[in-house]
Amino acid sequence: MIVAVDGYSSTGKSTVAKRIARRLGLTYIDTGAMYRAVTLAALRQGAIDAEGQIDEERVRGILPQVEIAFRGEGKEGRAETYLNGENVEREIRGMEVADQVGGIAALGFVRAFLVEQQREMGRRGDVILDGRDIGTVVFPDADVKFFLTASPEVRAKRRYEELRAKGMKVSYEEVEANVRKRDYIDSHREASPLVQAADAVVVDNSTMTVDEEVEWMVRVIEERCGRSVEQAKN
Repeated sequence: MIVAVDGYSSTGKSTVAKRIARRLGLTYIDTGAMYRAVTLAALRQGAIDAEGQIDEERVRGILPQVEIAFRGEGKEGRAETYLNGENVEREIRGMEVADQVGGIAALGFVRAFLVEQQREMGRRGDVILDGRDIGTVVFPDADVKFFLTASPEVRAKRRYEELRAKGMKVSYEEVEANVRKRDYIDSHREASPLVQAADAVVVDNSTMTVDEEVEWMVRVIEERCGRSVEQAKN
């Protein structure tokens, strides 16, 4: 079974996908973290300059040396992102990476590189993936597709509170500007732009709690793939 969760930045895609994965016994694949990991590698290798200009040929040269893995951590076994064997979960969630990931994700050769990895992961068993183009490009035949949305102001507030809770010094204005920038880049890029799949179930979570959202999405999955869900649980 393949469940696709697409949507705008800071709509909580990874949070609900992780919860659903634990609830239904699915493997969670954080595709957004994969693009962030490539962005971090590019920053470290000087492929993005101080003005945010990307050296595409240098990025292309970096990709063969990029190895991304997800490993369980802590009591909940929550998967964290590893870049070439190093846990980079905290680094990829910071504003430096957030400001540049849209440009890296817009590069067609980067998307092709990661999409193939995502498809290979999906072939290994029952999975839930979240991102921008899971239901339209990576797995257009996914069993269930969701498209998450919320107002830019709501998403910026959530992101701001999340970063502050992690001890990062950011302003709300900075975060809101980043959210709107990501929306524009994601929706206007040439390679796999963010669009709602025609058969996706739209979830506007502006006024929903995470618990309410997860319960509602699980019911949709059970209604559409009841037998597959029971098999996954067992």
